[in-house]
Amino acid sequence: MQPVLEVRDLDLGYDDYVVMRNLSFSVNKGDIFIVMGVNGCGKSTLLKSLIGLRMPTKGKVLYYGKSFWDEDETGQKNIMRRFGVLYQGGALWSSLTVGENVALPLQLYTKLSCQQIQEVVALKLSLVGLEGCEDYFPSGISGGMRKRASLARAIALDPDIIFFDEPSSGLDPINARKLDDLILELRDGLGATVVVITHELASIFAVGNNSVFLDTESKAIIATGDPKALLANSKDPRVIQFLTRARAQGA
Repeated sequence: MQPVLEVRDLDLGYDDYVVMRNLSFSVNKGDIFIVMGVNGCGKSTLLKSLIGLRMPTKGKVLYYGKSFWDEDETGQKNIMRRFGVLYQGGALWSSLTVGENVALPLQLYTKLSCQQIQEVVALKLSLVGLEGCEDYFPSGISGGMRKRASLARAIALDPDIIFFDEPSSGLDPINARKLDDLILELRDGLGATVVVITHELASIFAVGNNSVFLDTESKAIIATGDPKALLANSKDPRVIQFLTRARAQGA
């Protein structure tokens, strides 16, 4: 089976500064794939290269075998139509209601009628537990609700792949766990592949079935695989320290 997403020999950097080098990994259909590491290791920079916001220094990002950064603008847009993104801050338009935020990609990229768009918006909001919240503005709802509203917008076009950038950031443990449960439900219910950028251990172990660990010292991937298996079997002290830090803090 061809991977949904492949990263081959990717270098990331800013001018002469190297963030990460020689990154290679594959994401298979149905994965909840975790990109993990300490703050500042390059997770967000990698995400920008995966979703078309920043061109890598070297290497390839392939979706279904097509090299994203070698495509022309039309080809890139066609690929981008196949994924949705939940940004760390939500990135909802403050001047639009929740319903209008979710409707926006449908208005831009489909030929659905106004009535059909309203029906899709209601469906997507119901999937994330926000039934009847169409007329609220982002400033009038809680942080957890804003995350879910952003997720409803991210899945508006029924994407094959959903990217999450630090989804638990700013959430209390209860709402963070609810969002983890929602990620699992969307993967199972929509058949989507999920890529999660995070350093939160609770989320890593709750949802991830595959992962890469980005290391700031070597500027490389130093571990891959199921996070639970890495916790049980890794011999690398950097990986062990990262995956057991909650226990160390509790002690």
